[in-house]
Amino acid sequence: MRGLKGKTAIVTGAGSGIGRAIALRLAAEGVTVGVFDINPAGAGETVKAIEVADGKAVAVACDITDYGAVTAAVAEFEEKAGAPADILVNNAGWDTPMPFLKTDEAFWQKVTAINWFGPLHMTHAVVKGMAARKSGRVVNIASDAGRVGSSGEVVYSGCKGATIAFAKALAREVARSNVTINTVCPGPTDTPAMDAFVGTGEQGQKIRDAMVRGVPLGRIGAPDDYPGLVAFLASDDAAFMTGQTISVSGGLSMHG
Repeated sequence: MRGLKGKTAIVTGAGSGIGRAIALRLAAEGVTVGVFDINPAGAGETVKAIEVADGKAVAVACDITDYGAVTAAVAEFEEKAGAPADILVNNAGWDTPMPFLKTDEAFWQKVTAINWFGPLHMTHAVVKGMAARKSGRVVNIASDAGRVGSSGEVVYSGCKGATIAFAKALAREVARSNVTINTVCPGPTDTPAMDAFVGTGEQGQKIRDAMVRGVPLGRIGAPDDYPGLVAFLASDDAAFMTGQTISVSGGLSMHG
């Protein structure tokens, strides 16, 4: 991708799953990657994988639900990288399946703290510098649950829908500062989060099989299905794209 080599990027939730795949791809493009994760061990494993492939990365332990911790983590990464963040990928997320009427306020607070306030914290901490420098790329990893809804993920769907709208509104505010904000919406994806969502064993496999039947391309997603699009949106090739929401779901949620 044009314009990525030599840049710096922060990827949240990069200790596993989609976040790790994105971090690996950006590093392969010549980007120095800040591997942000609440799990230091997972972040360290991602950094090792990047370094084995001759890439550059810095592991940063970060709780995105804490704005003070976020600003400190961003400062730590930028000091270690020797440069401000050019790219931000808001990937970290969490949910557990549960009918809405069986949830409680503590559950709502946890889901919104991670999936809604987390991206707000990260974006506020990073985009101020981007706007001042008149350059930057933000890519939010939302979900098709935020576009079309998902049974058993009502609060999560609301957070992801809010993220989509937030990205569009902020894209308008910072466009004249040459900062772009775009959103990628994965469909069902084979990650550790999916294992937690559907469970294991025979019942879990039945749920997976039902998901596959609904996808025109005949499978659920894999972490490697998303990094190419993220790299594109972070690159100079996407310099004239902002405020866009793109589904990557094997055709599950086709729309005009």
